[in-house]
Amino acid sequence: MNISEVARETGLPAKTIRYYEEIGLIKPLRDTNGYRLFRVSDVHKLAFLGRSRALGFSIEDCRRLLALYEDQCRASADVKALAEEHLAQIDGKIAQLRSMQATLRELVEECAGDRRPDCPILRDLAKE
Repeated sequence: MNISEVARETGLPAKTIRYYEEIGLIKPLRDTNGYRLFRVSDVHKLAFLGRSRALGFSIEDCRRLLALYEDQCRASADVKALAEEHLAQIDGKIAQLRSMQATLRELVEECAGDRRPDCPILRDLAKE
């Protein structure tokens, strides 16, 4: 398969596929003319990477997940530990976003939103 076919099948842009090759996540074969030749296994890896990235895993996490995926002697505990670590990071981000939301909601409610120059939102943002 060529890169445009793989892009269509996996939903990944060709630029992303080239990047994944550049950083060593996939290694497609090369035809005599230099064009990439993707095997079915490459397509599966790219779909795996696309799903992993959609779940927010970093490139390095994806590298680790892919290594675990390819290791037939892996322990599922290793995969679970990586996923739990990522889940904890997501939980932390959600908590941070909720805190930001609560603060901003409070500031918006305090602001009259009229023609007066006094604005609690700007006053809060200017705090040192």
